[in-house]
Amino acid sequence: KTMHRLLPLLAATSVAFAADFNDSLARNIFLPMASAAYGDQQQQCLDKHIPGAKLSLHAEIACDNVTTTDTCSGYTMVDSGRRFIGLVFRGTNTDEQLDLEIYTTLNDPKVPFRDGGEVVPYFRDAFDKIWDEAGLGDDFLRLAKLYPNYDLYMTGHSLGGALAALGAVHVAKNNLFPAKNIVYYTFGEPRTGDKTFANLLDGLIPQSHFRVVHNHDMIPHCPFQSMKYHHHATEVWYENDMEIGAPYTICIGQEDENCSDSNHFNLNFLPDHPHYFGINVPPYGKSGCTDNSD
Repeated sequence: KTMHRLLPLLAATSVAFAADFNDSLARNIFLPMASAAYGDQQQQCLDKHIPGAKLSLHAEIACDNVTTTDTCSGYTMVDSGRRFIGLVFRGTNTDEQLDLEIYTTLNDPKVPFRDGGEVVPYFRDAFDKIWDEAGLGDDFLRLAKLYPNYDLYMTGHSLGGALAALGAVHVAKNNLFPAKNIVYYTFGEPRTGDKTFANLLDGLIPQSHFRVVHNHDMIPHCPFQSMKYHHHATEVWYENDMEIGAPYTICIGQEDENCSDSNHFNLNFLPDHPHYFGINVPPYGKSGCTDNSD
């Protein structure tokens, strides 16, 4: 555990691991990327926050059979100036989609993921559809061949964070991009799979993967540990309003009581889940990163 600065009691390897977290990178690059996944104005968001970055593919597909508005979406982009490829997944799109995610998670058993471990069935099906059917995987592979020496920035908010976790394991396990060049920051990510899956992600991407959690956000505590779901490392917990310069706690382990797991009986959906670094993420992205009103 650390409060902005690491405690000397940590082992040297743990210090190096946690010290990679960069508040400015999370705040000014990754969160705008995750926000831009909402809606269909990705390039406008990129122009505002990451000038010079170019959208490659915005992919969207119906990801369940309940309603045509329940879609899953993501995009790829390239920033040649900063030398990174972006692979970004969108969060939940509608209230109906959220209801279905909750229902299937509570009522359906975990399912095997293609690269190991067992995961939430809705998350796996959504990833398979967007990666295989909507063309996101093909476009990523195209970019990976074009820019093999770039970094790969992976991110998402909420459901998008879970899909990013699946994507990270798939990319690293199949050597689709050098694991040492993967930089992974998610926001309000739910538990995606079991402990086997969590261990797999931690082992495949030994550095630069972080789950950012805002204060009392309840979504990172779902599905429940009692259902044998388990978080991967490393949590970065802002026990505040995440203003510029706000302190944060880094917890090296997968489920650490010194971070947000300490909030057993003090959790909420609003306002903490949609709000990260002072941005109301879904409507901000839908507006093309112009409107941050609640």
